[in-house]
Amino acid sequence: MSSDSTKGLGQLFPFTDRGREMLSRVRQFMRERVAPREAEFQAQIEAGPNPWTTPPVLDELKRQAKAEGLWNLFLPGDEGFSNLDYAPMAEEMGRIIWASEVFNCNAPDTGNMEVLHRFGSPAQKQRWLEPLLAGEIRSCFAMTEPAVASSDATNIETRIRRDGDSYVIDGRKWWITGAMNQRCRIAIVLGKTDPDGPRHSQQSMILVPMDTPGIRILRPLRTLGFDEPPHGHAEMVFEGVRVPLENMILGEGRGFEIAQGRLGPGRIHHCMRLIGLAERALEAMCARAEARVAFGRRLADQGVVREQIARSRIEIEQARLLVLMAAHKIDQLGAKAARAEIAMIKVATPAMAQAVLDRAIQVHGGGGLSQDFFLGYAFTGARILRIADGPDEVHVETVAKLELGRMARAKEA
Repeated sequence: MSSDSTKGLGQLFPFTDRGREMLSRVRQFMRERVAPREAEFQAQIEAGPNPWTTPPVLDELKRQAKAEGLWNLFLPGDEGFSNLDYAPMAEEMGRIIWASEVFNCNAPDTGNMEVLHRFGSPAQKQRWLEPLLAGEIRSCFAMTEPAVASSDATNIETRIRRDGDSYVIDGRKWWITGAMNQRCRIAIVLGKTDPDGPRHSQQSMILVPMDTPGIRILRPLRTLGFDEPPHGHAEMVFEGVRVPLENMILGEGRGFEIAQGRLGPGRIHHCMRLIGLAERALEAMCARAEARVAFGRRLADQGVVREQIARSRIEIEQARLLVLMAAHKIDQLGAKAARAEIAMIKVATPAMAQAVLDRAIQVHGGGGLSQDFFLGYAFTGARILRIADGPDEVHVETVAKLELGRMARAKEA
């Protein structure tokens, strides 16, 4: 989304002048600094010792962005931006899958920083939040488990038991994004401190340094064949992992509460970035259609391709408006009041991006399946987000439940 587009939507949404100015700067940095280095990033990943070593070009871009004040733009508050102002910035970053880290705005670190910002003790903030905000370390969030349906967080089986002046953690986790990165220093682990307590008070979140004895990375996990550098995903085991009592976040039994606070903003950030990825796919589709000739006519003159282009534009705009509405509602009323909107965008946006990318791949023909274009990897990213941060089915259920409740209240009124 350009700053001009933001001005056009200003009649519907109250973007600030400060937000528009920052969007213009982010957009220029993406166009002039990040996009020209995309091939270099990939080459350095392939030449590195493993896919999870941060390539030098990424560090260079991060230093430049930080020096220019394009840093931690996701974090709300007096010095930060509203979700509404941040949305088009995240959209610009989302055009290149790894680019959000350039601005220290990448998952899962953003969610973990928000947890520490909102719920962490002063000591936890000093030890872990400050270096995360500075971009000196990376982090991971260990929730999902292979043995249970982790879309229902109450199923989590990892145990956190108190033993004297420590907590001891035992369990197995997988799809732990960021755990493979060599700069990952801290994990936020969700586990049960009271398996027999009330259903939503059994879970707790605790900070576990990655060098703590008893943590083992079993294997890296690939998503549809991709390593997802430089963060990756891991399957890992916690065996008798002992950490101090002060590593507990907020208190025993507060894990579900923290998780809901963490996932709301994280889900909307993913959707913001997917809008940008879909926009880039549509641009690539149009460029390919203009350049290629089949059966005596440009693809751009073929009716079936024109329909694909038109449908893609319609679907992107629909998703963007829904995302902006959700962002605005969170700003005005809080994430809890925006539960329906967050659930709706989490269903609609990845499906939209997947559909647009699929059309772009089709228009590119065999090239669209190859590593010569970003489309295959981007398609995988969109497909992942139909499961990550809660599968479609969970969010559909949320929307239906809230809608049925609304209808019941209307009948009673």
